[in-house]
Amino acid sequence: MRFRVFALLAVLVWSGASVSAQDVAGTWQGTLTAANPIRIVLRITRVADGRLDGQLIAIDQGAQPRTMSAISIDGRVVKWKVDALSATYEGTLTADGNAMNGAVTQAGAAQPQVLNLVRATPQTAWSIPEPAAPPKPMDQAADPGIEVATVKLSPPGVRGRGIGFRGATLNINNYSVLNAITFAYDVHERQVSGAPAWISTDRFEIVIKPDTAGQPNARQVRRLIQKVLTERFQLAFHNEKRELSVYAITQPADLQHKMTAAGPGSNLPTLRYPRAGLLPARNATMTELAQSLQTAVLDRPVINQTRIEGRFDFTLDWMPDETQFATFGTPNVPDTGKPNIYEAFREQLGLRLEATRAPADIIVVDKLEKPSEN
Repeated sequence: MRFRVFALLAVLVWSGASVSAQDVAGTWQGTLTAANPIRIVLRITRVADGRLDGQLIAIDQGAQPRTMSAISIDGRVVKWKVDALSATYEGTLTADGNAMNGAVTQAGAAQPQVLNLVRATPQTAWSIPEPAAPPKPMDQAADPGIEVATVKLSPPGVRGRGIGFRGATLNINNYSVLNAITFAYDVHERQVSGAPAWISTDRFEIVIKPDTAGQPNARQVRRLIQKVLTERFQLAFHNEKRELSVYAITQPADLQHKMTAAGPGSNLPTLRYPRAGLLPARNATMTELAQSLQTAVLDRPVINQTRIEGRFDFTLDWMPDETQFATFGTPNVPDTGKPNIYEAFREQLGLRLEATRAPADIIVVDKLEKPSEN
């Protein structure tokens, strides 16, 4: 498991048991057991109103201080969690209060990962490097080309897929050409027609170095993938309009949406699923919500019919059924009693998600070739 930390608001819950909030204030450190062990440092401080705040630093993953999502104490049991990752920690303080032994559990992981922490002193505290400077963004007006691109078949048995950056290069891991087309052109798999069978069976590792300095935004990433599809896979297609079964996001006249407007200066949109059925979205438009649902969750295209403008923060939390998240494998989610996605849309967002039929753009593949590896 690769342990990742996201910045969230820290909250202290104290039961008033024998171990006080003051007892856990200080610096704690330990190594998360994983395929690649990760050194973790917790900095817990008491603030003016008596609450505790906490920062978690993963030394071997950039050393960027991140705010812990929660800290709770019940007797000698200490817990914290990261809601955005559906990750939780539970440990037990030793009698002298100088160690806590426990484990991190993350949704989707095969098993908990041991994380035993000890209270650090000035003499024993680990040296924490300066966090790496955030990458400079690419000029938003740029239409980046490709300086170098490598394409290789994924090794047999590789599971999962993803897109991310390593330095100045864009890494696309374990993607089929169908995955790449749907991402690059913002379409659902049902909107791609006329392609050979290997478009969905063969999977590739693709590395792209843009010819323009800076980290590209989402639109520029899509342009880079489009160019790789054209140059290395010889993709050629034309568009048609066809009526398809779709899901539509609407705002009924009797409902007022419940989303919070994103503040000025918000970061780039974030629509990630820490677990199947949980979407803590930040700075997102309704069109981006529709694109996220059709890419990762639903079994047909999703269209935005709300006419709601602007960017919003919201959380959608539901119990997925067997038809959802199919591109990532059927989710193994215990029944939590949460509403289904249709009820969650109405109750949590003040919107409606409904199945209907509507005209949709279709990509009809005219030419596609397997690339030579390099």
